[in-house]
Amino acid sequence: MDPVRNPFSPGAGSPPPELAGRDAIIESADIAIQRVTAGRSARSQILLGLRGTGKTVLLNKIEKLAEDAHYLTSFVEAPEDRSLAELLYPKMLQVLRKLSGYEQARVAVNVALSGLRNFASVFQVKVGEVEIGVAPAPGRADTGHLELDLTEMFELIGQAAQSAGRAWALLIDEVQYLSGEELSSIIVAVHRANQRNLPIITVAAGLPQIAKLTGDAKSYSERLFSYPAVGRLDRNASADAIRIPLELEGVGITDDAIDAIVEATGGYPFFLQEWAFQSWNTAEDSPIDRADIERAEALAITRLDEGFFKVRLDRLTNAEAEYVDAMADLGQGPYKSAEVAEKLGREPSALGPRRASIISKGMIYSPGYGDIDFTVPLFDDFLRRRKQAQVN
Repeated sequence: MDPVRNPFSPGAGSPPPELAGRDAIIESADIAIQRVTAGRSARSQILLGLRGTGKTVLLNKIEKLAEDAHYLTSFVEAPEDRSLAELLYPKMLQVLRKLSGYEQARVAVNVALSGLRNFASVFQVKVGEVEIGVAPAPGRADTGHLELDLTEMFELIGQAAQSAGRAWALLIDEVQYLSGEELSSIIVAVHRANQRNLPIITVAAGLPQIAKLTGDAKSYSERLFSYPAVGRLDRNASADAIRIPLELEGVGITDDAIDAIVEATGGYPFFLQEWAFQSWNTAEDSPIDRADIERAEALAITRLDEGFFKVRLDRLTNAEAEYVDAMADLGQGPYKSAEVAEKLGREPSALGPRRASIISKGMIYSPGYGDIDFTVPLFDDFLRRRKQAQVN
């Protein structure tokens, strides 16, 4: 079939043609957005899920909901090599500049800009040659303590937004890359904004360990945030994600073919997109059947192995790759740390630093005490295929 008309678009954060199975998460976020607009309290959200489950897609959807509700929005991705202060400074400046266009908010905006200038100075933030055209205000966001200064900046921005009759939505992707201090600072800032009933909502997304990390950072975080799980799609939602885009193009697919895709992908959204994309390109005509899926499977696996999986493996040192290979040799996870250590002929305590390094790189996580598992679905299958290829 014509590849130009292929409706599927597997890619990092690329919106699928049909966002299936996420209605409850979207509705909950929309209600929170509307409540904040109405001056009522609402929980911020942290979306939790493995790689390839569509967390970034959902963040983009929620950002659009906020924009439709007349919010100012800021979307950031937490990197491993930049500070939170450096990440947020240009976004906060952008929001305040937009708010400066409201006459009734000018005084509050100028106060906030003075605080932001202090914030940038005390944390040595440099973004190009940007200068804030206001004088610094001693005592505003200038302690050098991130938790205190970020909290004050949230208050100042919230007050400026309130004066303008607007609201601010901050969206943070890959939140697991924030340091403990940075994560704690975000939590405290959100808490204070809620206490002051300011029009600010924060929605973040990250790997499953974030729920525990936020609880460790601040015990009240479980009452401050909701933690929607973004997991694999069930059979019905998987079928909708595949069938609806095809039908819009006038193409059918057999139930047997859908079952084959779901079985191969485990219902994980990114892999569903990849299999459906390759199946379209492989099929000669409608309806797409199981034979088309079987022909497409080798193409899908090759593209994932050479791209999605390999990129992640390349981030590991040889010792770390040895560790994840030992995990995969044990079959499907989750795995006991002690069993991995036994596989490598080492004491668990001796492997602690190696395991911690792999966790910090976002490749594995601990779903429970003494357990570890991959953050990338089907990564164990890839490692076994890779090892078998080396043997052959």
